[in-house]
Amino acid sequence: MIKGVNVTTSAKAVSEKVLRKITPKNAERKQILRLARRMQNRVKRAARDFGLKAEARIDGSVAKDTWLSGEADVDIFMRVPKELSRQKLRTTCLEVAKKAAEEYPWVERFAEHPYLETWVEGTRVNIVPCYAVKQREWLSATDRTPFHTRYVKKHLTARLRDEVRLLKRFMKGIGVYGAEIKIGGFSGYLCEVLVLHYKSFLNVLRSAARWKHAQVIDLENHYRNRLDEVKKLFEASLIIIDPVDRGRNAAAAVVENRLDEFIAASKAFLEQPIIQFFYPVETKPILANDMVEELKNRGTDIVLIKFGEVRAVPDILWGQLYRSLRGLGNMLKQNGFNVIRVATWSDEKVNNLFILELENRRLSPVKKHIGPPVGAKEAKAFLEKHLGAPHTFSGPWIEKGRWMVEIQRKQIDAIDLLKDMLKDGGRDLGIARLVADQIKKSHKIFVNEEILDFYTSNISFAKFLTEFIIGRPHWLVQPA
Repeated sequence: MIKGVNVTTSAKAVSEKVLRKITPKNAERKQILRLARRMQNRVKRAARDFGLKAEARIDGSVAKDTWLSGEADVDIFMRVPKELSRQKLRTTCLEVAKKAAEEYPWVERFAEHPYLETWVEGTRVNIVPCYAVKQREWLSATDRTPFHTRYVKKHLTARLRDEVRLLKRFMKGIGVYGAEIKIGGFSGYLCEVLVLHYKSFLNVLRSAARWKHAQVIDLENHYRNRLDEVKKLFEASLIIIDPVDRGRNAAAAVVENRLDEFIAASKAFLEQPIIQFFYPVETKPILANDMVEELKNRGTDIVLIKFGEVRAVPDILWGQLYRSLRGLGNMLKQNGFNVIRVATWSDEKVNNLFILELENRRLSPVKKHIGPPVGAKEAKAFLEKHLGAPHTFSGPWIEKGRWMVEIQRKQIDAIDLLKDMLKDGGRDLGIARLVADQIKKSHKIFVNEEILDFYTSNISFAKFLTEFIIGRPHWLVQPA
């Protein structure tokens, strides 16, 4: 605790200041609700035009009144009869959504099935199809959402809605909000469930600061006195049983890093409650000349692989990027390179980029190879392979009961290795298909300051690389 500071009082004061900023005023509420109802009616009319029986309803944070001022997202759900085929759910419903949004810019998105994202008067509107089913008779993942809305509206009081707003703003500020694959964080519904369980924003943080591996939250006591069963059933670091579906972990989308970041940030805020947790200072890119010096002074090698457009909706794109990055990192490690950190960046349009920081891009020509125990049956084959072979520099010799040998590396330069392995797109490395197709068509490999032309021409990437170089969350500050 900071000397001379009442942390609880300070945390409450900061929270109250933030709450005044994020609580919608009456005029804004009316404007958003008018917009939501207008789009709801447009979806109803479009469905009739297509001869589709559908209930159009307002769901999500606007329906539950847990949205933040200036950040409203309107969710219109089309509930269609369960007899409608999955194919028509993907096609006809999407055409209905496009008809409803025909006057506005829109883009197709994808969860379990396609939905439409459009922008109306500066507000994002999602038009999402789902089946009109009874509770726990789900046919698609989105079928639960109307039941989530009903549950939260029934249980959240006006005070708790404000607590949800605070938790959402905190999570957005520290970068862990959003269940989409790009982020792998906490959904809005998860924030609502956490507040319902712990009763306040600060209580959520106090509890999160003490969370252990395989933390279980079961708001409706679906698994009363059966925690061991829950942990075996879901096998996750954070298990939050969906109040409307006992067979679902509502926190399944939360990846390990986002969970750890939330736990660490919760502890940090309670120790030093400052508004920067909610509203981080915008990253200013390091000046180009300073970036050159920074890269030189690190003594590591930062390798960047840049390639063009991957034609996929964002969730598919980011899933493919993350999977491909793991494949690249594993390949380099298997070939003896010490991979310090990796990251991926995309503008979700025409530019995609992998970043791999290596301790050194070049290795020595010789590596120590550990063989079998001297008494193992494999020892004979090992000796026959390496004794007097052209690739053997030294040995074989015995060390701690095993045969050892020094052999020549096949590749000593990471760039040469990457060029060779990516010529055909890198599918054998674990590069995802869509990414591999684009890499095979065209890609460029840069080392350290060779990326400066792109760095100086793309502000979004410049901010990303700056944050990568700084390498710490913005909320991690020295105690006052």
